[in-house]
Amino acid sequence: MFLRYRTLGFVFKKENQGEANQIFKIFTKDFGKIEVLGRGIRKISSKLRSQIDIFYLSEIEFVQGRISKRLTDALLIEKFKNLRKSFKKLSIAYQICAVLDRLIKGEEREERIWNLILKTFHNLDDPNLHLTPLDLHYYYFFWNLISILGHQPELYFCCICQKRVKPEKIYFSEKEGGLVCPLCFRRIKEGKEISANLVKILRILSEKNPEFLKRLRIKKEQFEELREISNLYLSFLSEK
Repeated sequence: MFLRYRTLGFVFKKENQGEANQIFKIFTKDFGKIEVLGRGIRKISSKLRSQIDIFYLSEIEFVQGRISKRLTDALLIEKFKNLRKSFKKLSIAYQICAVLDRLIKGEEREERIWNLILKTFHNLDDPNLHLTPLDLHYYYFFWNLISILGHQPELYFCCICQKRVKPEKIYFSEKEGGLVCPLCFRRIKEGKEISANLVKILRILSEKNPEFLKRLRIKKEQFEELREISNLYLSFLSEK
């Protein structure tokens, strides 16, 4: 007899399988990231069809088979309907979920990631959200996620000599794990020059309080710099 498990879960990816099945990737409150098979869930007659979908917060029940987990019940808790009315918000939601899937590999309960997901999606779902640019919600999620996963870069001291970095020439090295001062950069020749303003932005994004985002004013060139460094670090962590 298979054991049944029940937990809250946020669906961050789904894939069709066969004619009527779907595989759901879900980050759960009690088990971390899991994959469950929804048999026949794409059929119009399926009772679970309306209770679980991408970007849904649902209470789910599943059984652990010999090879995979199978969905046996689901109850919709929150569908984040305001988020779905905005193409830009949906685009950010997909970015967030792609990073979640890319960086989290195994099943492991992590309450901080669970809270980060819910906090970020509730903020995106806010109909009164007027943050510009909206993409900052993605970068807030990304830099906080990597911090929880143990990859928080050093943003105050040089990774090599441990001296406090001055707002002159500053370099970021994904391999060294953060900032590198000019003297050490000349020695290791590893890193990319970044602005002092970007360092301030990264520090704010890592504060773990989304309220700071409302006070953040970012210029176009700084935003492009943020995008480049974030993508660079994500690629490095994914390969690692």
